[in-house]
Amino acid sequence: MDVWGYILTGVLSLVAGAVAGFFLARKYMMDYLKKNPPMNEQMLKTMMMQMGQKPSQKKVNQMMAQMNKQMK
Repeated sequence: MDVWGYILTGVLSLVAGAVAGFFLARKYMMDYLKKNPPMNEQMLKTMMMQMGQKPSQKKVNQMMAQMNKQMK
């Protein structure tokens, strides 16, 4: 194999590794976020109170449903 063959093999290997790494990292993050959601009801209530809103359970449930729908 000449020099161009080695260069082409190296470039193709680099591209294939980058693509595979991207999809593996994406899958890992999706699974992680599904198991550990970034926001829960208590955090949402605290955030609403800091913004000066009185968090009713109905409003909290609506916002949680909206966030869960957006995650899917």
